[in-house]
Amino acid sequence: MTRLAFAVVDIQPEPYAAAPQLTARLRLTEATGTAIHAIALRCQVRILPQRRGYAEDEEAGLLDLFGERGRWPNTLKSFLWMQCSTMVQGFSGSTEVDLPLACTFDFDVAAAKYLNALRDGEIPLEFLFSGTVFTKGQTGFGVEQVPWDLEASYRLPVSAWQRLMDVYFPNAGWIRLDRGVLAALSQYKSARGLTSWEAAVESLLAAAASGVGGERRP
Repeated sequence: MTRLAFAVVDIQPEPYAAAPQLTARLRLTEATGTAIHAIALRCQVRILPQRRGYAEDEEAGLLDLFGERGRWPNTLKSFLWMQCSTMVQGFSGSTEVDLPLACTFDFDVAAAKYLNALRDGEIPLEFLFSGTVFTKGQTGFGVEQVPWDLEASYRLPVSAWQRLMDVYFPNAGWIRLDRGVLAALSQYKSARGLTSWEAAVESLLAAAASGVGGERRP
């Protein structure tokens, strides 16, 4: 049996991917000297919000997720960020491999809402590994599973997440709208000769702030 161990060396924004992506650099070690032919590696990445503190200006962004601060001792629980995978090439002893972490800026996704609420500091992450190990020896190839208890932790700087979003969504955010609401907003924009979605939303916000109340449909 192999004896594997994993460590997260670094996580950096990937500036040239087709969609927002962080890249985690993993170090794998095998303690018995067995020659590894390949590993079909799977990983569950979880966020551990209870393992950091929060400034007052971060509370508003966390309200939908965890409620008011007084409830946080009961509501700050770890949650899934993503599932990801990669193929590890053959090695003996130790090797390093890149694990792509595909990200979203969709605020309907809890992780994106949580990450967007943070101003600075670090994001406590937990990597839970699984997958299939292919070994090779004098008698042929062997197959075994990556033990379920193999994990690694990493504290991702909030600034790394912010840099990633600035590359793919400079000075912008992203929300999903029901198609009917989007059609109504489009009609509102066109009827008033507004030149952008931002102008349409700003018009509605200004009307609401003045007490006039914007019409949902023109």
